[in-house]
Amino acid sequence: MLSSVARKRIPSCGGRRVASLFNFSTTGKSPTAVLMLNMGGPSTVQETYDFLRNLFMDGDLIPLPFQRVLAPLIAKRRTPQIEKQYADIGGGSPILRYTDYQGRAMCALLDELHPGTAPHKHYVAFRYANPLTQETARRMREDGIKRAIAFTQYPQYSCSTTGSSLNELFRRGKAGEMGQVEWSVIDRWGTHPGFIKAVAQNIEATLSKFEPSSRSDVVLLFSAHSLPMSVVNRGDPYVLEVAASVNAVMDRLGHSNPYRLVWQSQVGPSAWLGMQTGEAIKGLARLGKKHVILVPIAFTSDHIETLYELDIEYIKEGKELGMEIRRSESLNESPVFIRALADIVAQHLSDYSSRKIGPTSVQMGLRCPGCKSATCGQQKHWFARGGR
Repeated sequence: MLSSVARKRIPSCGGRRVASLFNFSTTGKSPTAVLMLNMGGPSTVQETYDFLRNLFMDGDLIPLPFQRVLAPLIAKRRTPQIEKQYADIGGGSPILRYTDYQGRAMCALLDELHPGTAPHKHYVAFRYANPLTQETARRMREDGIKRAIAFTQYPQYSCSTTGSSLNELFRRGKAGEMGQVEWSVIDRWGTHPGFIKAVAQNIEATLSKFEPSSRSDVVLLFSAHSLPMSVVNRGDPYVLEVAASVNAVMDRLGHSNPYRLVWQSQVGPSAWLGMQTGEAIKGLARLGKKHVILVPIAFTSDHIETLYELDIEYIKEGKELGMEIRRSESLNESPVFIRALADIVAQHLSDYSSRKIGPTSVQMGLRCPGCKSATCGQQKHWFARGGR
């Protein structure tokens, strides 16, 4: 049972409190699983090495020569620095806590929005941190799950993020680790009106903290996780989809402010997509721009890229350059965002039940023109058949 404190934190919808968080345990019906996919982060400092090793082992994200040899070595070398960063943001990443919160509240809303598939239960499958896909697969099998939606928590699709998570899920499913499950996939939602509204509201709230006289001059820097150019150049749709999200937010804001899309979190010496966020801040300072808002457009929940890289590194750099620089809050516990998640899944379930859509989207079926990954092709085929 939820504690009284936890109940108070669940967002309301239209004045009604969402209450049916654990109904699946009493109905006797196998719950409809909503599997929330993300990269994850170490919940404690002690988990940092394992997280980094898993990350550098993933050739979908960071292609390396001799990956199985180099990945553990790179992880070991980077661990002390990254451990300090996690210590500086409170002793670990909060992404699991926020994802669990969002999932519970989303499923409570789903029980009301789409009762025909109720009860709904969320699961979390992180690619690089606990709970890993393998562990979540075991839990789903123990719970007797027969119907599941793979719901990426990356709003914009990339083969290196959503694609990597789906590849891992495919491997576990193909090995029979989840039993017989009917799958469908929500693979992208970067222009959903509810998501755009939640981002725009947080920008407006941050703009209100600037003096009215300078508010219209504030530069909005939309910051997204960068990609290796080797991924971009094979035809990955991520850049296009992030840009579409930015354009939708600016449309909602009435194009009230100047803006740019920039990229962060480059790792290693190879070429990555730019301009990098830190370099953009320096460039704006050189051009005489004094007021900036950093907007995390591809991160929905706080983790190290927002709490350390944006909040500590980049805001400090901006202040040292004489700038007033703030960050728009992540979506975390936003009721607007959680309602958007529920609406996305409810619409998917409705369209799937009425056969307006199949298990996967039309866009998901198209491989990147430069793709040479056999796993990618097999994964798309497997999900297009509902996991069979």
